[in-house]
Parts: sequence; structure tokens; C-alpha cells
Amino acid sequence: MSGGELTLGAVLARLEEREREIAAQAEAMSEQIAQLTARLDELGRTVEEVRITRKTLLELPDPRPPAPPAPKVPDRPAYQQIMAVFAAADAPLRARQVCEAMDMEITPDNINNIRLKLKRLAERGILAETEQGLFTQPRP
Repeated sequence: MSGGELTLGAVLARLEEREREIAAQAEAMSEQIAQLTARLDELGRTVEEVRITRKTLLELPDPRPPAPPAPKVPDRPAYQQIMAVFAAADAPLRARQVCEAMDMEITPDNINNIRLKLKRLAERGILAETEQGLFTQPRP
């Protein structure tokens, strides 16, 4: 035999080595395919979750705009007394009726003073003037 000739044993050894290389490559590719399949399944679940979330959000009613903060009643005792009168009242009141409920002397000055306070409370949105000189707490 010359140096360029291969023996049957050498050919079989090369074939066996090549078979192992191909088997190792096939095993590596099988692992990659398993990893990619798992990733694909995960992405499919994520897409479905996003679809469900989107559908749920589209079915929700439109949110209401936030309510403006309630106007603050002045800290002065007269305003606190007026608000206490309206809290106990079951109907709109006039300035004279508020004076009576506060046990004030019924004089034009007292009535006008209370009327001015009622107007200020109405301007701030704390009370509502349903008609000229008739005040009540606003309804929610």
C-alpha cells in the first residue's frame, strides 16, 4: 500500500468520526429548536394576555373626570354657624330665616350682613342661590 491509499479501517474510522460530529450538531440543533419552541410558546401566551387586556380595557366605561376639590368654608364662626343652620335645614332658606335659626336679633343690618355672607358662600360654590335671595346647599 502506498501513503495515499486508505485502508478500510481508516475509512471506517473517518466515517465514525464524521457520524459523531453530525450527531453532535443534530443534538445541538435539537436543543436550539426546543429552546426556540419554548420561547415561541411563551410569546404566544404573552400576545394572548395582551389581547385579553386590550379587550377588557375597551369594555370599561369611560372614566369620569376627577371632581374638583370641595370649596373651603371660611374659618370665621359666623360662617360655621350658617353652615350648621343649612346642615339642619330641609328646605332652602332666606337670610331672615338664617338669622332666626342663629337666634340673632332680626334687624335690617343683621339680615343684610347674613345676606352678604350667603352671597359669598354662593359665589364660592358652597351654597347655591336657587332663586333671588333663596339659598340651599348644592346637590351632588
